[in-house]
Amino acid sequence: MAEQTPATQRRWRASCPNCGAPVEFASAASSSAVCGFCRSTLLRDGETLSQIGQSAEIFEDYSPLQLGATGRWMGAGFAVVGRVQRGSELGNWNEWHLLFDASGDTPRVAWLSEDNGQFVLSLEAPLNETLPTEPQVGLPLTLAGQRWQVAAVVDAALRAAEGELPRPPKAGRVIELRNDQDEVGSLELRADGSPVWSVGRAVQLADLALQGLRTTAEGESIAEAKFKGRSIACPSCGSPLEPKLSQSKSMVCAQCQALVDLPEGDAKALGFTAQSPENPPLIPLGRTGTLAVNGEKAQAWQVVGYLERCDIPEDAEDEQSFWREYLLFNRLAGFAFLVDTNEGWSLVRTLTGAPSSSRDSFNWKGRAYEKRWTYQAKTTHVLGEFYWPVRLHDLVRVTDYASADGQHLLSREEQGPEVTWSGGQTLTADAVRKAFGLTAPAAQFGRDASAFKNTSGTLLRNIVIGLFLIVLLFSMLRSCRSDDCQQYKNSFGENSNEYRQCRANTRGSGVYIPSGGSYGGYSSGGGSHK
Repeated sequence: MAEQTPATQRRWRASCPNCGAPVEFASAASSSAVCGFCRSTLLRDGETLSQIGQSAEIFEDYSPLQLGATGRWMGAGFAVVGRVQRGSELGNWNEWHLLFDASGDTPRVAWLSEDNGQFVLSLEAPLNETLPTEPQVGLPLTLAGQRWQVAAVVDAALRAAEGELPRPPKAGRVIELRNDQDEVGSLELRADGSPVWSVGRAVQLADLALQGLRTTAEGESIAEAKFKGRSIACPSCGSPLEPKLSQSKSMVCAQCQALVDLPEGDAKALGFTAQSPENPPLIPLGRTGTLAVNGEKAQAWQVVGYLERCDIPEDAEDEQSFWREYLLFNRLAGFAFLVDTNEGWSLVRTLTGAPSSSRDSFNWKGRAYEKRWTYQAKTTHVLGEFYWPVRLHDLVRVTDYASADGQHLLSREEQGPEVTWSGGQTLTADAVRKAFGLTAPAAQFGRDASAFKNTSGTLLRNIVIGLFLIVLLFSMLRSCRSDDCQQYKNSFGENSNEYRQCRANTRGSGVYIPSGGSYGGYSSGGGSHK
């Protein structure tokens, strides 16, 4: 039976062949649905429904979206009619099926992908060309007439599904591509051999004019309401863990400093890694500051996580660098990183797209960036909570780039099957202090970003070698008269990694070379910004 909707689209309704419950299709392009009563996966053939499988229950992820929500994008209205939950070694994510208002004989198949508080709206498109056989993460790839970079290659499992879908949901390999136009391409190689190609870009929920989101009777979001009372016992000491963000996948226990893997929903937390107490961060967890990211309008950002990281020298003569990263959160804008290195402060966000390359330089948004350092980095200490599963001592390959004036930064991070790009700008120490209302001693914030400025490789190496020899001679002359590590003790504290490393080097040779450049070519350079 068919019935007319207020729009020009026609709905088709039939009974579930398994339980008899009504199943409705709003789009003629949809060939599959999941019965909301018995979870049967149904295939539509003309006016016949047949059961082809069973879908698992949707796991609770505190998404603000739900079936039946409506919105507008680029002047066209849409409704949320279906959802697929997928997962891989990188985590779990939602793909919401959108039905746009009828605008022709062939409805557009659209998806709103949701992952870690970020959203990408994509449209499916035909792909009539030879598919890549073995795409390599981080390398360029030409597809659908465009030049892309391969951002991830994962085997995406099917966790669950609900509502109306353009085809029966299946597991398959997903190749994620990004380009310098800030676009995201997704090539899904399904288990049945049929590829699905879509292209989209990042969107903000606030810009989609969404109606019908999940709310309580008091008008607050479901995520906010459920997280007010959410508590998980720390598997190390038993103290209650109360995550503040629905996206959090890792959290540090405030009582025993254990790093805990958070479970989905209300399951029991099992895994944890013990940590030793460290000095508190300069900016306390929970503190809010107003900052403008990448030229955008200034917004309020709250510190929700803190990491201490270091590089891994590849040569015994290379100097090891340490830096700190503050994970910032804004309810509408998502996440950003405030990075504190010996070279200065910077504020960065992960990129939706990927910069275009030219030898060792890259271009992004009309600006050229030159390569500075390539190094391995690891996380040594964490506090707060994080939207990705944090692992202590995991190695990540990082390459840092900077613009010629040193004011704009790019960072490329590669780990496992994924490459992540981040971009941002330097900040003065005074701007950081004012933004967060800090009263710490000036010496602890007196690191500005003049050292990010680029020069030619030959000139830079000559300068570094010259400075190395001068500092070496000077240090030898005064090593017996003073504590060369006093500046690190004043700036970072007696128990900091910088001061301990300085003292260790001083004891070994009587000489320590201050940071701010590395002869071997390794430096923090702002760190990796996952």
